[in-house]
Amino acid sequence: MKNLFSIGELSKQQNISRQTLIFYDKIGLFPPAYVDPENGYRYYSSSQLDYLDTICIMKKIGFSLNEIKTYMENYTIDHSIVTLRKQLTIIEQQIQELQMIRNRVEHRCRQLEHAVAIRDSSDIVALENVKSQYILIQEVPSPHTLESVSIATKECFVRSFREQLPIFFQSGAIVPYEHILNGRYTEAAFAFLPIEKIDHVPGVVKLPAGKSVFTYHTGTYISIGKAYERILEYCRNKHLLIISDSYEFAINDYLSTGDEDEYITKIMFYVE
Repeated sequence: MKNLFSIGELSKQQNISRQTLIFYDKIGLFPPAYVDPENGYRYYSSSQLDYLDTICIMKKIGFSLNEIKTYMENYTIDHSIVTLRKQLTIIEQQIQELQMIRNRVEHRCRQLEHAVAIRDSSDIVALENVKSQYILIQEVPSPHTLESVSIATKECFVRSFREQLPIFFQSGAIVPYEHILNGRYTEAAFAFLPIEKIDHVPGVVKLPAGKSVFTYHTGTYISIGKAYERILEYCRNKHLLIISDSYEFAINDYLSTGDEDEYITKIMFYVE
């Protein structure tokens, strides 16, 4: 038809799918200028092209279709300034969130690269001075089964996502020293996630700087007892006094491998 574009022509010209144009029509965002009453074919006028460009640009900026529809009902220069300034604030927040996620992914990559480097000598036991750090904890109910530890870990992740807490993409567990002495190596009292320092948030605990002893366990978690026996013997031979519960940091776990034999856990005690 003269001065009108079929939906196929508009789709090709504007690099937008026919399905999208049909959807825009159905929600009342971009109806065609004319619909043939006999066959239902949609046709668009050249004067509508600027309108479609505006929709595409607003979508690229990050507006939802409902927001675009509301905006297009009354878009003057004054209204556009207010709307775009508001969106700019949202974009800045998204940039900050993406930067935080980027840093967490970079941290996770370094952990995995370290895991690869130490996996062939993970039975070492050594001392180190650790810096203070923060963890978000979740209590594991008695009888402290592996399943309840896993559930507590998931609860930590869910809470952190819901409250947008600055966690690192790593999990861990706190096993009471008394449990370890009694051979109950897998009965953790708390699950935790390392987190950036954040004030006045319930469940965030500061681990102090101090002298620690550590070792690594490679393999299924159920076999972690061997690593505990190794680190306890080391402390006895070096006359080191263990003054804390055990802090287990998952270096390589279900988040990065489907093979439990590749799991690597760092075990740490504070000592004097």
